[in-house]
Amino acid sequence: MLPLESVPNFSEGRDLATIDAIGNALAEHARLLDVHVDADHNRSVFTLVGDEAELADALVAGVAVACGRIDLRMHDGAHPRIGAADVVPIVPIRPGDAGRARAAAALVGSRIADELALPVFVYSPPERGPAFYRRGGPAELQRRIDAGELAPDYGPPRLHESAGGVILGARRPLIAFNVNLRATLPVAREIAAVVREKGGGFPGVRALGLDLPRAGVVQVSMNVEDWEAAALHEIVARIADEAEARGAVVVGSELVGLMPAGAAAAAAGAVLRIEGFDQSHVLELRLLDG
Repeated sequence: MLPLESVPNFSEGRDLATIDAIGNALAEHARLLDVHVDADHNRSVFTLVGDEAELADALVAGVAVACGRIDLRMHDGAHPRIGAADVVPIVPIRPGDAGRARAAAALVGSRIADELALPVFVYSPPERGPAFYRRGGPAELQRRIDAGELAPDYGPPRLHESAGGVILGARRPLIAFNVNLRATLPVAREIAAVVREKGGGFPGVRALGLDLPRAGVVQVSMNVEDWEAAALHEIVARIADEAEARGAVVVGSELVGLMPAGAAAAAAGAVLRIEGFDQSHVLELRLLDG
């Protein structure tokens, strides 16, 4: 039986002591595979794997550290957020483990509420993805709760004064992928609007145009929720074409966390122009499949 994956996003990308403390808390209980830190986003993304009990222990411990060390009232960053532990996805590595992921998410949500007294909101993309809760920030989310428009799935009906709330759910693997541009923020936002699904772009792509002053660039920040329907190399090519048409330049791209091997194989096949190339032609993946 394969482990489950979790990719918690914490609203801290500058204080290395806090980032290390969160990572240490997670790693005490589960296997920590990757940490992606971004000062402009003011956000860190951790990738860990374990069974249901290991992930629950790790995530509750990590969220507890974040709750004690991150104060949203003093937070600024390019990425939208409503919590110190902003979003906590549980991801099945195999599609057949989706039920296990949902059960693990329910366990984690109830424990965060019971042990840390934080409100937890269960997201279900695409209708109620994280953006549904982040719209307008913590103050707007609290207004919607007070107005009876929505309620936490676990925990109290008030956001924590300094740590906010937690968005949590089970989802299929996605690719968090950013393309950096030498351009203005309006240009980045225009290109994001072109490539996102809602604007008629690529299926399953969520995209924002963000300013990264520390890096000296602007960014098209994306979640590619269906990498089989929207290939990364095609998205990058479209962004490059749209940038050139606006007098802008692509200066690089970055992967946030880890990506499915099948997506890398598809991109490699396209770049190398190998007809019919897919993950079935990758030796290690064939061995894992038995």
